[in-house]
Parts: sequence; structure tokens; C-alpha cells
Amino acid sequence: MKKNSTHKNGKDGHRYAQETRLIWGRSYTPKWDYAHHVIPPVSSSSTFRLDSTKRGAQGFVEFAHHAEDFRVQTRSPVYIYDRLGEPNKDMLEENLAIAERSECAVTFSSGMGAVSALCGILLGSGSEIVAHRTLYGCTYSLFKNWMPRNRIKVTWVDFTDLKALDQAISPQTRLLYFESPVNPTLELIDMASVVEIARNHNRNRKPDNRIHTAVDNTFATPFCQRPIEFGIDFVIESLTKGICGFGTDVGGVVAGPEWSYNQLLLYRKDFGGILSPKSAWPILVYGLPSLAVRFRQQMQNAIAVAEALERDNRVRSVSYPGLDTFRQRSLAHKQMRDYDGRFAPGTIVYFTVSGETAAERHRNAETVVDYIAEHSYSMTLAVSLGIIRTLIEHPGSMTHSSIPLEEQVKRGMDPGGIRLSVGLENPDDIIHDLRQALDHVRKSRPKHGNGVDRKSRKTRPVRRPVLS
Repeated sequence: MKKNSTHKNGKDGHRYAQETRLIWGRSYTPKWDYAHHVIPPVSSSSTFRLDSTKRGAQGFVEFAHHAEDFRVQTRSPVYIYDRLGEPNKDMLEENLAIAERSECAVTFSSGMGAVSALCGILLGSGSEIVAHRTLYGCTYSLFKNWMPRNRIKVTWVDFTDLKALDQAISPQTRLLYFESPVNPTLELIDMASVVEIARNHNRNRKPDNRIHTAVDNTFATPFCQRPIEFGIDFVIESLTKGICGFGTDVGGVVAGPEWSYNQLLLYRKDFGGILSPKSAWPILVYGLPSLAVRFRQQMQNAIAVAEALERDNRVRSVSYPGLDTFRQRSLAHKQMRDYDGRFAPGTIVYFTVSGETAAERHRNAETVVDYIAEHSYSMTLAVSLGIIRTLIEHPGSMTHSSIPLEEQVKRGMDPGGIRLSVGLENPDDIIHDLRQALDHVRKSRPKHGNGVDRKSRKTRPVRRPVLS
């Protein structure tokens, strides 16, 4: 839904803090006049009563034709059928556009539905995606297995190598696609530099051949990072993760420029993939309004857990943007900022367990995760992320298993890598359960002297023997 600053009762939300706006949204919305309710009701109708055939015709004519008549945005919509539009998700889209600081936002039934829709409106037979070498496993599968069926080429490039990215762009390139932070390694991509490369190429292109930029912002959420502020064209979020925050509902969104709004609506109408009102409602009422307060505490917990992991000599490496040792620390401080400009490094920690070989690290990582699945109280083995409960998983054998092992290594993923989504539990409890799991690795493998990976110790400073 496009954002609109016209307010019936004269209250201008732009004067208030962003956290306040995430709770209240727009002070007035034409999408649903629900009179004296403080909280929007749940919409429970798949079809809507029409007063006349003339009004029905008006609804079909107005659908996805907002650019021709902007007044459509400022009057009550003609609701016809859930797949075309419905109050709960329309209001959620308004608030998501506010959160992302985008001109419009359109929701879908999942994050992958959002990715597919964006590709659907931007790409055609013979066009090309240039994608970062490491992506979420399902996005990788979409690009690797399904795009070629539509004669869409995918070129994989390390986006941290800006020269290589620039050279990879061809006359057929229509989309530069990446995640930042990257799933699961937390590698960061310099968004402003990617935008500059795209703009340089677009100077000599006609409008219908221009290159678009898109970022999957799921790890950061708009609370920690807003790619559109760096010039990115499109932002994709899996609403299932941090924005929903409670692990109860699945959804996705594309946020972007005004001109894409009608195309996204038409794509959603024709290909399906609508967000259910019963999923839109809890994200609208609970998820987005609580995003700021949840993430502040979860980030504090993540810092404590990451620092404890970094001190443990059974851990080979720790990647978390909030650590002083984070390899791209300056870029993290530039890009990852909350609405008040404070550093916001997110809630995800990626660490690798020690082991002399890749196979041993892979085995040790599975041992840690399996032990937690059976014995831990403060976290559980599960995919997804960003919710109030701490979740742990082994990407190499789970979320990124669609990528062959040798390709995982080429794309910067260590076989011993573990992804930890830190929740709202007491961080001491999370640390305790991680310590128990690492103890189990030591007990279950052959010892080399004191049981420590000797090779990794040579390149690391002296650290305490266990988590604290």
C-alpha cells in the first residue's frame, strides 16, 4: 500500500518518533473506518458486499490504476475480493511503508512469494540477475533451478568485490540482488557502492532497460537498517521473522518506488500468494508495534552471547556486527542504525566450532546443535529467526542444504558454521546452554592434548577455556 500523509483529523504522524508511528500507523486511513475500536478488528470475509453493479465496476476499474488517479488513494477503497484487497493487509502495508521509509509496500503470503513477485515484475525472457554469491537457500534454489526455465540468466558474484561486480554487469542485466547482512555468514554489502555502480550503468540505458537494486533486509529489519535510505530501489522482508517477532505467522513484503505499486498488485492478483488477513492482523497489531522494544533487548542479549562465544577456545570464530573484532565493523556502523541513529547490529550471531578439518568442524557443529535440540531449555533447534525465542540451526545441513557442500565453502560458508538467532531469554541462560553443548563436543570426540583444536589456536589470542 502506498503511504500517504493526508490525515482526515489533521494529526500529522511525521512529527512523531518512528517508534510511535510503528504503534499507531496513520492517524486516519481510508482503508477501514472502524469507528471506536482502538485496535483494528480482524477481517474475516473473503468476499465483500457491493451496493450495485456500478460500484462493482468502479472497484475493478480502480484496482491497480492508482497512478492514473491519485485520488483513489485518498478515498475509501471498493473492496471486492480478498485477493484484490482487504482492510487488514492494506493497513499493514501502509505501516510497513512507514517503517521502510518507502513510497509503497505490497505484502505476500511469504518472503519467497515477495522475492518471486519482484522478479516477476522486473525480469523477462533473456534478462539477467547478478546476485551475491551467498544467499538464503530457497532464494538460491529459485535462482538456480527455476529462473533458467524462464530463460533468465543468473550470474553469481562476490558483491564485496566491487570491481568484479561492475565487470559482471552485461547489457541484459536488470537486477542486482543481495542480502545484507548475508544469511548465514553476516557478511555485509556496501549498499551505497552497489547503488553507485548501478547508476553509472543506467546513465547510458533507456528507462525500460535500467538496472534495479534489491536487498533482502530480513536479518536487520527496518528497525536496524533501511536500505532505501542508501538509494536501494527495492527492499524485501520476510515478515515471518523479526517483524512478526513471535513465530506465529508467515508473510513477506516488497517495499519500493511508487511506480512499482500497480505492477506488484497485478502480479499478486494473477499469481496468487496473498497474505491472509488472519496473518496480517497479528503482524499489524503485535509484531510491528513491538519491533523496537523487542529488538533493543534482543540486541543486548546478542552482544553478551557473542562476546562469551568469542572468549571460548572451543569456538573457532564468531561473526556479529556488534563485536569490535567484526571484520566489516566500519561498514556495520555506517549502515546498521536504528531510527534514532544509534548503532543497531541485529540479533543474529554466526559462529564456527573448532576442528582440524572441514569434516570435523561439520561433525562438531552437528553435535552442538543436536545436543541443544535434546537437552537445552533456553533455546531450541529450529529454522527461522528474529523471534522472541532463541533458535539455533546448522545452515550447512538445514537452511542452505540446497547448496552443494563444495559450493557452500566457495561461497564463504564454513562447514562448522552455526546460526544463532538470539531471543529475549536471560542471556546467562543462553550462554549456559551453549557451554553445556560445547562441553559435550569435547567429551564425544578424540582428544588432542587438552582437547582444543591446535591449528585454530595458533592464529587466535589466548582466551578463557570455557564460556562465561
